[in-house]
Amino acid sequence: MKTAFLLCAALVAAGAHTRANDGFGGIGASGLEFSQTDKVAMQSEDLFISLDKIKVAYVFANTSDEDVTGEVIFPLPPIWPMEMIHTDMNLPQDPDRDNLVNFTVEADGKNIAPKVERRAVRFSYDTETGAPVHGGDVTAQLEEAGVPLSLKPDRILAALESLPPATLEKLVADNLLEIRDAPAEGWDRYFVKWAVAVRYHWTQTFPAGSEISVRHEYENYPPGGIWYWQHPATEDYQREIEREYCIDEATSKALTRCQACYNITYILGTANTWKGPIGKFKLTIDKGAPQNILSLCAEGVEKTGPTTFVVEKTDYSPPEELRILIAKPSFE
Repeated sequence: MKTAFLLCAALVAAGAHTRANDGFGGIGASGLEFSQTDKVAMQSEDLFISLDKIKVAYVFANTSDEDVTGEVIFPLPPIWPMEMIHTDMNLPQDPDRDNLVNFTVEADGKNIAPKVERRAVRFSYDTETGAPVHGGDVTAQLEEAGVPLSLKPDRILAALESLPPATLEKLVADNLLEIRDAPAEGWDRYFVKWAVAVRYHWTQTFPAGSEISVRHEYENYPPGGIWYWQHPATEDYQREIEREYCIDEATSKALTRCQACYNITYILGTANTWKGPIGKFKLTIDKGAPQNILSLCAEGVEKTGPTTFVVEKTDYSPPEELRILIAKPSFE
């Protein structure tokens, strides 16, 4: 049974800054591709999540009698550029920097310089739930049109406004752009239907019959901010949030006292690209301050300190994603 551990939910850009487990794959004709290995198992995963930092330590074991070499892929989720126009997103000062979240990685104590791939995918919202929907790769279409894979609104707008009418019409026909009628101008005129995804990757050899440790960490920029909650929940979106975060009546009442809330979505399902379940899984969440409020749907959550909470599993086949909310009674 899922249980709600403490409280809070916010109306934020759902999944805008999702994080993910490392996955196994390779490089195909269209870029990085996840695959499946039946030779390398994830013996353990020690995951730490806070508002400003995420750290992961893995131990992998090659259970075969031959070396295995492949791409270890760490994907950030697609980010919709228009979120950065209409909301005060919590993002790096330069969202177009190559290493967006200052990602660092080491294997058996040796630093590795990961490569970075930036792609574009179709983006829309589910009309019933409001959840983001990501579609197929459209990188080639944007590059052909001369639109940069940027997260800077001004840069995208300048590119769109410089395109000839025929190119804009093709983007509209390909369902990648809506153009509103005059006298609209600037971002009142354009509505983009793509998102930009950043993926880190490096080539890793797993020695035959041996274990190897991999560690990485990076900056966390969860979306969130000021929001409003009414108890009892009467709107459809509130009921959806109640379901998604296991909010009971006491939690709902407490939500009315929160003034800021942040959403962290972490993709666990990529762990299933390795052989078998995760042998030992440990999740540590640090909510940042004793007065902050933590909310997630999970079993076996234990408080281990004034701000830390732990979940431990064995032989764990994780769900696709983990959703966490951290609320603050007031802005700091």
